[in-house]
Amino acid sequence: TMSIRTAVIGASFAKAAYLPALATVEDVEVVAIASARLESAQAVAQQFGIPHAYDDWRALLDRHAVDLVGIATPVIHHAPMALAALEAGAHVICEKPMAMNSDEAQQMLDKAESLGRVHLVGHELRFNPNRRKIRDLIASGAIGQVRHVNIVNITSAWGDRTSRPEGDWWSLAEMGGGRLGANGSHQIDLLRFWLGDVGAISGQLATLVPDRIGKDTGRPWTATADDQVSFAAEMRSGALASVFLSGAARHSIGNYVQIFGSEGTITLADGDEKLMVARAGEAFEDMSEPDPNANLPGIGKGIWNVSFVGLIREAAAAIREGRAPRAGATFADGLKCQQAMDAVRRSSAERRWIALD
Repeated sequence: TMSIRTAVIGASFAKAAYLPALATVEDVEVVAIASARLESAQAVAQQFGIPHAYDDWRALLDRHAVDLVGIATPVIHHAPMALAALEAGAHVICEKPMAMNSDEAQQMLDKAESLGRVHLVGHELRFNPNRRKIRDLIASGAIGQVRHVNIVNITSAWGDRTSRPEGDWWSLAEMGGGRLGANGSHQIDLLRFWLGDVGAISGQLATLVPDRIGKDTGRPWTATADDQVSFAAEMRSGALASVFLSGAARHSIGNYVQIFGSEGTITLADGDEKLMVARAGEAFEDMSEPDPNANLPGIGKGIWNVSFVGLIREAAAAIREGRAPRAGATFADGLKCQQAMDAVRRSSAERRWIALD
């Protein structure tokens, strides 16, 4: 089989998820890595036996002909990197949120489609067996018509004003940071995965802890991105969704999903990852599905790292077989997600419901 020559841009999440997952696929060869800091790129290159390390991603693309590029960088860089990688002849996996806005996402989709490339967004939870089982249960009518969905994700990551390094990009709106992009993108993608498209959205964004002290420098700095977001979504299916996300708590509560149908209920919490299902008049039963990829050597703990294996394997299979991916979120899904996030931002600014086309 052909070896898929791969390059990765970004050295943080790449180290946790991309590179361990790539290492489990036999015919993938990672030839180069780039990071904003050369030391980071070199350290990860050494750890994973990658021959070339760069602090200039354009130089990487100029010097190496690669089949696949993984992009795991601050959001502001996603569109320029993806467009350049596609132009250079590569298929692309881009981290979420896909872009800064839907205009960028549309450009990325158009370019990938016009060049006939495989394109995927890092919504790896589509490959998680429990979340796939939820989709199957809903599709099979196991809980009847879905009436409403409640999703809560509460973490203390930004709750302490000294918790993040100075200028941390996740806290800067101008870099594409914020909870809506970091976590809300996953929630929107799962809502679409389970229920189909969003019809309209009403939301509110807030920066509850703007005045921060650098964990690394002790200096004051200002966070500009949202550390809390909530939105209500009307799905085209008729289901209503309520999503509440906060990074500004002092105690992490975790991620809870509750799906209420006319004939039953589904719950899933990240604390125990138990998929609980009850049908009308019956008690909840554990219908959890284990992930066989969790036992692979070198794969980090947790659903994010484990689920990435499925995403990488589907990307590799699609490239080898010269076809579009059969699973996972494509740039088309990324665009729909971006349109929903843009609608949340607009709704918050204009204090009204926004209909999605």
